[in-house]
This record gives sequence, structure tokens and C-alpha cells, in this order.
Amino acid sequence: MSTISEILTQERTVCCIPRVSKKRLFEDIARIACDDQRSMSYDDVLDRLIAREKLGSTAVGGGIAIPHSRVTRCASPVGVLISLEEPIPFDAPDEMPVDLLFTLLVPEEAHQQHLDILAAIAQLFSVPTFCEELRKASNSRALYELICRQAETS
Repeated sequence: MSTISEILTQERTVCCIPRVSKKRLFEDIARIACDDQRSMSYDDVLDRLIAREKLGSTAVGGGIAIPHSRVTRCASPVGVLISLEEPIPFDAPDEMPVDLLFTLLVPEEAHQQHLDILAAIAQLFSVPTFCEELRKASNSRALYELICRQAETS
């Protein structure tokens, strides 16, 4: 299984994105992922994230969402970590708006790997004190270092 440090980079970690809509957020995620992984198509990533979200919200509660999808021309798992300045509605099971998102994009054939990484991400974000630390991060570098450090100790 891939570790967080293998699927996430500092370039794909963005702290304190200003107020956005859910659609604009998915556009930002697709842009961030595709700017760093040029083999992937922005339109494909965006369409697949939106299609996945239409199946049911990827919000897991506690202000956390884990959007995820299989993507064509994705060579290996790709993570994007984002914190928002202000939480946005996300149809979460607990009805709380979301302000922390970890997006996972995986190759189309990576069925078990997809599930294994999702489980590891969900486990990381199930620790309320860790999520609060992420929310307090003042910049992208601090956000990235926090998640990598937590992933190493989990």
C-alpha cells in the first residue's frame, strides 16, 4: 500500500483556500492534480470527481471530505490535501460543512489499492486532535508536514 508521503506532495497541498463553491473546489482540485501530473486530463479528473460525488457525498463527517475516483492515464495514486478558510456545505452525514479535504485519484485498475488507501486516509482523519492541528496550519508547508508526520506515526 502507498503511504501518504508517496501519494502527496507539497505542491499538491494547499492551505486556506478562500471561500469557494463545491463545484469550484472540484475545479481547483483537478487543476492542482493535473498541473503536477501532466499525464492526467483536467476534464477527465473533474468529470470523474463530480460523477463520484453525484453517487453520494464523500464527506465523512466532522468537517472532513475524501473525494476519490479512478482516473485514466493516472500512473500511480495521487493525493491532494486542501484546507478551506471557511467550511462549505457538502451534504455530510452529520450535516456539518467541510473545511478539510483529502482527494485521492488512482489508476483505473487499482481496485484494492484504492480501497486500502481510502481506509488509511479515513483512519488518519478519524483523530479529532489531528484534524484540529490541520485546521490551525497557517501555510501549505505546515499542512503538508503535519499530515506526513501523523501518517508516519499511525
